[in-house]
Amino acid sequence: MTQPELTYAIIIEPLSPSDGGGFLARVPELPGCYTDGDTPEAALASARSAILEWIEEARRLGREPPPPRSYALTG
Repeated sequence: MTQPELTYAIIIEPLSPSDGGGFLARVPELPGCYTDGDTPEAALASARSAILEWIEEARRLGREPPPPRSYALTG
């Protein structure tokens, strides 16, 4: 079975110094699912944990999380 945290897109963006610096990681498909970290790698690791927690809480509330969408990379 595929790990859910690996199937949702995670967007990582730098935070401005006025916002505390570091990096913001957000999961657009899961409303309110975002976190941060000092480095992009730390933000990504934190986002993976946040996804699992988001899914767990949704199920606890009797809601199924939305299925991940497919994303294609274009260059």
